[in-house]
Parts: sequence; structure tokens; C-alpha cells
Amino acid sequence: MKLKNILALALFVLAGSSAYAQVKISAELRPRTEYNHGVKNPAVKDQDPSVITSQRTRLNLDFKNEVFAVGVVMQDVRTWGSEAQLTSNGNNVTYLHQAWAEWFIDEQFSLKAGRQELAYDDHRILGNVGWAQQARSHDVALFKYSGDINLHLGLAYHNQNLTNNIYLGPDAYKAMQFLWLNRKGESYTASVLLLRNGVQYWKDAGQTDQGIRYSNTLGTHVTTKLSEVSLAGNLYYQFGKDPSGTDISALNFSIDASMAVGDKANVGVGYELLTGTDNDADKNNSFAPLYGTNHKFNGFMDYFFVGNHFNSVGLNDIYLKGDIKPGKVKFNGALHFFSAAADIPDKGLGTELDLWCGYSHKGQVQLDFGYSHMFTTDTMVALRGGSKSATHNWAWVMLTFKPTLFESK
Repeated sequence: MKLKNILALALFVLAGSSAYAQVKISAELRPRTEYNHGVKNPAVKDQDPSVITSQRTRLNLDFKNEVFAVGVVMQDVRTWGSEAQLTSNGNNVTYLHQAWAEWFIDEQFSLKAGRQELAYDDHRILGNVGWAQQARSHDVALFKYSGDINLHLGLAYHNQNLTNNIYLGPDAYKAMQFLWLNRKGESYTASVLLLRNGVQYWKDAGQTDQGIRYSNTLGTHVTTKLSEVSLAGNLYYQFGKDPSGTDISALNFSIDASMAVGDKANVGVGYELLTGTDNDADKNNSFAPLYGTNHKFNGFMDYFFVGNHFNSVGLNDIYLKGDIKPGKVKFNGALHFFSAAADIPDKGLGTELDLWCGYSHKGQVQLDFGYSHMFTTDTMVALRGGSKSATHNWAWVMLTFKPTLFESK
């Protein structure tokens, strides 16, 4: 979209505002440089590292009055050097990340429809994948109820044209429905999620009859506090059919405990299980976290469930974590011990160390940087290739600017 069209849209929103409306125009610029050597998969021997800089640029338009709200997020994501210096508008580098409207039917009910991010609980099943420069958004209608129990019902059905043809779009699901129930007590929060993910397929070799295979994810997320210890846990079960038609029976369980140490530090420990499939299994026992923010879990080097490791041997992740903020800089660390959940001869997959820091300058500029190192095993190399003797590490530095350009009083 051309800049003049963006400005015209902004002026249209402002012109339609009333004395009771809130209007906000904001932006985000987030360049990030990464040193990669064995990220997502083990490096091969003598592999040269890569250094890339990517950038996310956003223009956010938000309007809200007593009847409805509108949100539009224009986004440009690129790797430095990927566009010619004399690029043209025809390169389609800017696109709509979000474009939704929410109708406030009354004080408790609303309907939000359009392109939007979906982020629930700890983002394990549904998350916005904010670390990725492009992030994730869905085309969905969302019915919302707010009360003692909050309820969200999401409905999505995708077609590429009016002939109801087979849908093989980039996100694979033809239809998706989810129901989320949430209650917040004085000392706990508890949620229940049911998500049905439908992938279309041809029923016959002649490709004349279509069907949808559904996988179902049902489970709960709970947080509470016992004395000085904060606890969080997940329990999800998957069943139904995978895209190939194989029966699914898979489990995800996690428990996380953390506590403060003095006024400036926290320590924690946790465990997560995502079941995997044995070589001789007649069912798919590999749990798929679907549309979660998977970079948040199982190590920052993204060896698991970030475009990889699906329908594989599963995962056991035992981890230690901690952070300390002695001054303006917050130091963080985590150590993960990975092993396969499926029944294989040697289950060890590796150990990962993650270190990262964050600094906010006057609350307006955020500087983050980190380093990670993966110590792989023979089993990991057998599953994913590469070399055990190679060095597998990753370093990054990121700047984030989020200015508010206009906000009505």
C-alpha cells in the first residue's frame, strides 16, 4: 500500500471520530541482527556462519467509541539487502498484518471479525509469535463474552474462490474453530481450550470429492501461587485425524515453578512433555502445538516445533531459569536438558544454554541482546543431520522503537 493511501486511511479514521471516541496512531521499528551457526538444525562440519539483519516496521491505527472499535496494522518485514536500493511499490513489501472491527453489542457481548492476532494463556496453542518479525495473524470471526467466566468462540473457514475448491493455502487449515473459557479467582486463573483444526483433502483419486480431516486439542492452563512460589501448568490432549488420515493420540504436559530471591532476582525450574511417535506405532502420538508461540518454549535456538520436529519423536524438556536486575539492565538465563519422548534406543537430544539481557532507555528505546549454545548428541544428528563435533551457537542484538504519533484526549 502506498504511503498516501495509508495517510488517507488515517485521516478518514480521524474524521469519523466523535467527542466520545479514542483515536491512536502509533508505530514500531524493530531491526535485529543475528549470528547463526547451527540454529534450528545442527551445523555441518566446517560450515560458515551467517550474519543477517531483519527489520519489522509497523504503522498502527486504532479507533474506539462506545459502539465499535477498529484496528489496522500495516507491516513491512524485510531482510537488509533483500530489496534493491531502487525498489518500487510493485515489490509488495508492505501488507496488512491486522485489519479487524469489533462491535460492542452490549456491556458483555461483542463480535470481532477480520484479520487479527490470537493469543491465549501462555501462547502454547494459540499465540501471536511476536518474536518472529512477521508475527502471526488469522482471518477469523471471534465472539466474546465477559463476565465471571470469560468465553471466546472463534470461527474460521477459508476458500480461495467461489467454487469451494480444495484449500491448499499457506496455513493449511481449511476450517478452524475454538472455544476458550477463562476464570480469574483471587489466587488463581484457569482456562479450558478446545480447538478443532480442519485440513482439506481429496477423498478420491479423480479429485472430485472433498473432505476435511479434523484434529482436536482439548486441555487446560492453570496458574496459582503457593506461599512464595508461583506455579503454572498445562495439560492438553490431541485426538482425531492428522492430514494423512492417521489417528492421533498425543499429550502435552508442563509444570513451571518460580520464586523471587530478594528484591532483584528470580529463580525457577520446569518440565514439559510433548509425546512422540515410536517407529512401530500405528497411531500418530506426536503432539503438535499448532499455532503457538513456539520460540517461547524449548530453547531459543528453535530446534523444536519452529517449522520442524512435528510428527517426530516428541520431547522431554527439563529446564532451570533465572533472572536478576541489579540496575537498569536485566540479565536472564536458562539451561535446557532435552530428550526424546518416544521409545528409541538413545533418547538424549542435547543441552542448550540461553543467555539474554534487556535495557530500556527512558522507557522509549528497548535494547535486547543474547547468546545461545546447543550441545547436540548423536541422536539429534541422526534425526536432523549435521555434525556433532561442529559448534552450534547463535547471537543476536535487537533495537525496538514504539513511538505514539497521535492520541486523542
